[in-house]
Amino acid sequence: MKVACLRGTGLDSIKIETRDVPDPGPGEVRVRVRASSLNYHDLAVAMGMIPTDPGRILLSDGAGEVDAVGDGVTGWKTGDRVLSLFFPNWQSGPPEMSGLLGVPGDHRDGFAAEYVCVPETALTPMPSGLDFAQAATLPCAALTAWRALFVERRTQPGDIILTQGSGGVSVFALQMAKAAGATVISTSSSDEKLQTLKSMGADHLINYKTTPKWGAAAREITQGRGVDGIVEIGGPGTLSESITACRVGGDIALIGVLTGVSGEVPTARLFQSNITLSGITVGSAAHQRDMVRAFEANGIEPHISDRFALDELAKAFAHQAGGRHFGKIVIEI
Repeated sequence: MKVACLRGTGLDSIKIETRDVPDPGPGEVRVRVRASSLNYHDLAVAMGMIPTDPGRILLSDGAGEVDAVGDGVTGWKTGDRVLSLFFPNWQSGPPEMSGLLGVPGDHRDGFAAEYVCVPETALTPMPSGLDFAQAATLPCAALTAWRALFVERRTQPGDIILTQGSGGVSVFALQMAKAAGATVISTSSSDEKLQTLKSMGADHLINYKTTPKWGAAAREITQGRGVDGIVEIGGPGTLSESITACRVGGDIALIGVLTGVSGEVPTARLFQSNITLSGITVGSAAHQRDMVRAFEANGIEPHISDRFALDELAKAFAHQAGGRHFGKIVIEI
């Protein structure tokens, strides 16, 4: 079988190799992988920001069909359409360190391969109605947005949600919030991307490049009240504006550090407004099953910006790093 693995650091170190097709052991299933998608986490691994073992098969996300089952497997049969888990050891309940280990493409081999063997508990069903490319965008980005909006908070009709940018998590957050009946304020540095966000349902638009004090602009949109929830992807460079934008008693889901890994936080404004700040790293298998049912019930379709073949993985990462995409980049396998 063909795999894409990392033989050093940087995109030039991504190599396409041929390896033996694995056989499933007891309690394992073999998946014929049909598609994966790119996340910032995957780029960080490829660039050496997250160290991994030499020869690691890349990519955390995967969608495909069960090709073979090992002894003792009861939950799956050949032909089942399945979806990977970002945290295969986190089945349910609150996050614990043991559940955050075993990330595909990082702690263990990932889904940049034609065949993968995983424990039967490392998969959930795909949403019916989605093809493999669409489903492959869900395990990291969509589940992160789901947990931010419907686990750490309970987004309700009439809530006002603010999303940042046009990457995978932010676009999924827009789609999910609108499906729940919320009003959405979307920000971006591109007027063109803002218009695309509008076409997808965004109610209010803010260009944060031309309006650097976008927190105040969001408060103005809400007649001074502030927004109920924010999906915060920027980190230290945007958190102050998010605190400005948030209402008293609102909440901020911190899911990204695109502006850096540390910085100043206006703590006085944070506690004076009784804002809840939650760190979010994807979610559990139980969360993913809930999200899959929500996708089926609401007919949400992921927005795929670009598609690449497996042997174009380095080119796909370069495209991702350039920030030219909108939504998700898919690798078809």
